[in-house]
Amino acid sequence: MTVYCDASHLGLGCVLMQRGRVIAYASRQLKPHEANYPTHDLELAAVIFALKIWRHYLYGVKCTIYTDHRNLRHFFDQPNLNMRQRRWLDVVKDYDCEILYHPGKANVVADALSRKTAHTSLRISHLKMAVTTSFLDLVRRAQEEASQNANQNKERVRGQLPLMVRDSRGLLTRHARVWVPHAGGARQTLLEEAHKSRFSIHPGATKMYRDLRTDYWWPGMKREVARYVESCLTCLKVKAEHQRPHGKMQPLEIPEWKWENLTMDLITKLPKTPRKFDAIWVIVDRLTKSAHFLAIRESFTSEQLADLYVKEVVRRHGVPVSIISDRDTRFTSRFWERFHADMGTRLHFSTAYHPQTDGQSECTIQTLEDMLRACVLDFGGSWDTYLPLAEFSYNNSYHSSIGMPPYEMLYGRRCRTPICWGEVGHRVLRSTERIRERLRIAQSRQKSYADKRRSDLEFQVGYGPPSSNPKSFGPQSRIGKPFPINIAMALLLSVTIGQSNPLTQLYGPSQAKVG
Repeated sequence: MTVYCDASHLGLGCVLMQRGRVIAYASRQLKPHEANYPTHDLELAAVIFALKIWRHYLYGVKCTIYTDHRNLRHFFDQPNLNMRQRRWLDVVKDYDCEILYHPGKANVVADALSRKTAHTSLRISHLKMAVTTSFLDLVRRAQEEASQNANQNKERVRGQLPLMVRDSRGLLTRHARVWVPHAGGARQTLLEEAHKSRFSIHPGATKMYRDLRTDYWWPGMKREVARYVESCLTCLKVKAEHQRPHGKMQPLEIPEWKWENLTMDLITKLPKTPRKFDAIWVIVDRLTKSAHFLAIRESFTSEQLADLYVKEVVRRHGVPVSIISDRDTRFTSRFWERFHADMGTRLHFSTAYHPQTDGQSECTIQTLEDMLRACVLDFGGSWDTYLPLAEFSYNNSYHSSIGMPPYEMLYGRRCRTPICWGEVGHRVLRSTERIRERLRIAQSRQKSYADKRRSDLEFQVGYGPPSSNPKSFGPQSRIGKPFPINIAMALLLSVTIGQSNPLTQLYGPSQAKVG
């Protein structure tokens, strides 16, 4: 048996081999106290780590241990050892092994295992972000190359070049949109910046196309953007499957003004960050669709949430008229209710077992989770580091319900982003009534899509309603007036009256008339 060991200021790594073939790899991060070890003890810790983790392979078998620290060869002969080294000497003496020197430049596998590659990726990512300001020069050179007769067919622009206009920056444009050729890697650079950078964070094909088409153009742009998103490995790894919810859609009333009607929800059970955050508070405006993502701790009380709410929401947007949230204990506490009653805000809670009531927050949370997973996968580090960038990306991405990014709806102008290097320019503030009309159209469209494969259940007086339990027993009777989503019912035998069951979870409507 042969073991190659190495240590760095980040971790320990080792490889177990037999007859030149790898049997196992192992590595781990340094513990806090190990970071203070001198080099000799750190390299010896890698040897002890390998012996302990592969004891079932190495105990009772002659093995050779290679390390790139030359002094470890004399470990057994050293006269003066500290207490830690003496303990480790007892561990090593249990094995039939010898420690030999192996040059560091040849010990590449164990060396790689002991180092964390995420830092290299971060440096490369920062370098890529730093050079994006030269993008326009890259496009200018690419246009000159693509404009040659030999390349016009390949770029699919033959016959269209005379229709293009050169702007003040010396770039060829079509309908005031910069033509981005494939030549010179300009188009690939733009696609990567619009999809994989920290300011974009893997938007979907529609959002990415809507964001790009405002300033850029090339033949077959929409189809190429869709293909690029479909081939993104990070998106394939982190984005969840989406299924249609059951039951007829019941749209909420469209708000009258910005940040007067909010929805909020919590994302909990997240990995704890170095700053001790393990949850996210998502707050979304129902009219503009703009959102705030606040990093919090799951141990926060209602009082702490109220302080954060005043600092982040009330300070920026004023006191809202109503808030829709789930039935989290912090949102149903007496303090939270009194706090909002004093401010004149009405609280509405989603129906039990029916998160679709606050579907806006649920969809936003799904998007946010996808963005954070993509960030951590691409750039490494803790999720709270990328939360402000995720909020920036979300608020500046095209939203189908309002037909523009939430930022533009909120402030009346587009936001400057790394993929928009030109002057943004002011636009006429769109009237709220026009946006409300767009929301009404979007709600009607979404409802028609959602209701295509669904049907309402109508119950006649005296008929027993279906149960949410497929193995239910005993006669049932309906009490009270049936609601569109929830039906209050009680078992005549011994069931608590007033229990509520979602329509989507009911079974066996054998006596119900389907409308």
